[in-house]
Amino acid sequence: MQVSLEKCTGCGLCLKACSFEAITVTDKKANINLDKCTFCGICISACPFDAISMQRLAGTKDVSGYKDVWVFCEQEKGKLKNVASELLGKAAELAEEVDQRLCAVVIGSGIEGLGAKLAGFGAEVVYMVDEEPLGTYSPDAYKAALSMLVNKYKPNMMLFGATHLGRDIAPTVAAHLGLGLTADCTSLSINEEGLLKQTRPAFGGNLMADILTPESRPQMATVRPNVFQRAEPVNTDDFQLIKESITINPRNIRTELVEEISGRVEGEKPVDEAEVVVSGGRGVGAEENFEILRKVAKALKGTIGCSRPIVELGWMPKPRQVGQSGKTVSPTLYVACGISGAIQHKVGIKSSDIIIAINKDPDAPIFEVANLGVVGDIFKILPLLLEELEK
Repeated sequence: MQVSLEKCTGCGLCLKACSFEAITVTDKKANINLDKCTFCGICISACPFDAISMQRLAGTKDVSGYKDVWVFCEQEKGKLKNVASELLGKAAELAEEVDQRLCAVVIGSGIEGLGAKLAGFGAEVVYMVDEEPLGTYSPDAYKAALSMLVNKYKPNMMLFGATHLGRDIAPTVAAHLGLGLTADCTSLSINEEGLLKQTRPAFGGNLMADILTPESRPQMATVRPNVFQRAEPVNTDDFQLIKESITINPRNIRTELVEEISGRVEGEKPVDEAEVVVSGGRGVGAEENFEILRKVAKALKGTIGCSRPIVELGWMPKPRQVGQSGKTVSPTLYVACGISGAIQHKVGIKSSDIIIAINKDPDAPIFEVANLGVVGDIFKILPLLLEELEK
C-alpha cells in the first residue's frame, strides 16, 4: 500500500474507513502501518483524491504461512443454502488429507445462530461477520469482508458454491486479491504435492481439465450445487467461533437493491431442489407433448425438467434446463424421456441416485449412465406408467 504525498490532503476519510486502525494522519498526510494493514482496499475506495494505491509484486509468493480449508457458506435471511453442507462434506475430506482445519465463513446480519449449525456439519472454526449493512447482498460489501478475513487469517483453500451469488462474489474477491479461481468444478482432490486439484469441464464439456494453482493462496474454486453429497448434521458445541467486525462506508457501495424477484414458478419446485425430476428432450417432438411428462412428474410428486435444445426451441423456460449450462441435479429419481444424452447433460445428472432412460435409439449415450434403460416409444410407455401410478 502506498500513499502519494502530492495527492494526499490529509482529509482523514481513509482513516475513518479503515477498520483495523492501520492509518494515521500526521502533518496532513496519511500514513499506513503495513503491520496492521490487511490490504482490503477500503481506503483506496474511500480516498476521493486517488492518493492511495496498492502495488502487486510479481514473482513467486511465499505460501508457507497459509493454512486450513475454508468454505464460504451462503445464507439467505438466516437460512443456510444446501450447497454449504455439500461443500463442508467434501472440504472435510480435503482438510483431513492435508492435516489442516475445516473452517466455515458466513457473512450477513442476525446470523449468530448459524455458528452451531455449521459446526454440526463439521466446521472446527466458524468465521463470522455479522453486521447490519451485510443483511442484503452487495458485491462491494461482501468483497470487503471476505478480503479482510483472507488477508488476516490466510487460508490455504477456499471453496464457494457456484450459485448466482457465489459466481458473483468469488471472482470479485479473486480479482481484488490478485488470485486464481477455477469456476464450476465437478471434482476436487489433493495431488501428490498437497495441492488442490480442481477438475472442471472444458471445450463445451468434451474434455475434463485438471487445474492447479501452486503460487496462489488461497487456492480458490467454485463448485456447482448437487455435485457432492451433503454432510450429515450432528449436534455439537465443540467449535471455535471467531467474530470479526468491519465498517462499511455507504459511499463505497456502488449498487442498490431495487426489487427482489424470486424467479420461481408457483406450484413447480426448482429442478435442483426436487427429489424426482422427469425431463424431456428433443425426442418429445412438440411442446404440447410435454403434458404427459408433467402428469407423470405430478404423480411421482416431482417436477419437470428438460435438455438444452428444448429451451433453445422456446418450449420450456431456462430454469427448467438440466445439464452443464443449466442446473446440476441430484434427485432420488431422474427420468430422462427422449434425451439422447450429450456429455453436457450427463454431467448435470450424474449425482442422481437412480436414472431411468426411455429412448427409441438403443445406442443413445444416455443409456451409459442409466440404472434402468427402456428402449421404446415414450408415448406408448408413459401412458402405461401413468395408469399404474394413478392406481
